[in-house]
Amino acid sequence: MILRDGTNDDQFGQELVMDLYECDLKKISDGGHIRNYLIKLCDEVIDMKRYGEPLVEHFGHDNPITAGYSIVQLIETSCVSGHFSEYKKSCYINIFSCKWFDTDSAAEFTKEWFGATSFRKKVLQRR
Repeated sequence: MILRDGTNDDQFGQELVMDLYECDLKKISDGGHIRNYLIKLCDEVIDMKRYGEPLVEHFGHDNPITAGYSIVQLIETSCVSGHFSEYKKSCYINIFSCKWFDTDSAAEFTKEWFGATSFRKKVLQRR
């Protein structure tokens, strides 16, 4: 059955999985810039109600590849999570929601926000 919002009743949600490469090192090394990304992404780009404040922590210092920020922003319909590698100048961000959002707009916004020169994305439909 098709619901009023255009989704199928057997669809639970969608997840946007993004790998961003050759990012601007200053941007992915700045906790405030990353925090502002989460707020603007949720409030303005995907129109999701944030539940609490973003968690933005820098750790993984035992290995240069894993050293960087990890993030979680709970939203009322699920969460945004991600990991940043300063060594690789890359970001790995997932947006999962059981409310529909424009995955193309979210991906383009994310790419521009972190200055990535290339990226991969995949959209998963959750049932």
